[in-house]
Amino acid sequence: MSAPSDTPAAVQRRGRFLEFWGYFRENRGAVVGLVVFAIFILIAIFADLIAPHSPTAQYREALLQPPMWLAGGTSEFMLGTDAVGRDLLSRLMHGARYSFFIGVIVVVISAGSGVIIGLVAGFARGWLDTMIMRVMDILLAFPSLLLALVLVAILGPSLVNAMIAIAVVLQPHYVRLTRAAVLQELPKDYVTSARVVGASRIRLMFVTVLPNCLAPIIVQAALSFSTAILDAAALGFLGLGAQPPTPEWGTMLADSREFVLRAWWVVTFPGLAILINVLAINLMGDGLRDALDPKLKRS
Repeated sequence: MSAPSDTPAAVQRRGRFLEFWGYFRENRGAVVGLVVFAIFILIAIFADLIAPHSPTAQYREALLQPPMWLAGGTSEFMLGTDAVGRDLLSRLMHGARYSFFIGVIVVVISAGSGVIIGLVAGFARGWLDTMIMRVMDILLAFPSLLLALVLVAILGPSLVNAMIAIAVVLQPHYVRLTRAAVLQELPKDYVTSARVVGASRIRLMFVTVLPNCLAPIIVQAALSFSTAILDAAALGFLGLGAQPPTPEWGTMLADSREFVLRAWWVVTFPGLAILINVLAINLMGDGLRDALDPKLKRS
């Protein structure tokens, strides 16, 4: 008797995954990005265990202490301390948790609502489709960061409001992408066959059509993840995102602006964390695009 994992459906899924992984690993930059991304995830999950100090603990005897490889540095604070004596390494590790939390929440909200609205627009057509797309065009007409700033100014400066604002800014991309994919799928024979056998509108939207539109949405989600981290860091830098003493990377940059000339490490390390993180996610997104796009596979 064969094991459940050896059923035809399981074999087919395993074959699809192996095919996907084969295309993905051909992009070496994407593999490197995936490894770096996985490391950041592990750091974010286990920050409480691996961070040498509390992210908010202040060591008054070690204000603006340099990294351990510079004169005056010690192994107790490997990346140095900030202006109030907090360990930079510990704050960066806990900051990874906030950054990934922001990315996940923003992508879930923007992608979830954007996909649903895009499905409605693609299936409805007529005046409802026109109204939805004109609203999305208006939102896309504003510079993304400016629109996020306006929304946060209305809602009030906080990490939650910053995430809501960024999700609203990113939502139109999912609406347009989903609608375009739906319009491409609707004329195909499998959709016509589902309609002939009496499938309901909801089943057509979420069971028949949506699974065949997921490839570009997944790629957009990966790229939106990095955009959310960047925008959250920008809002934090401007004082409209996470508020001190939250160890969010953008807020850390804002707190250290006045010390940039005499204590370069308080600005450099949070900036490098943002740079490496966003670059890794973008490289991984490129690999996902290459692996999921049939046209790129054939080429």
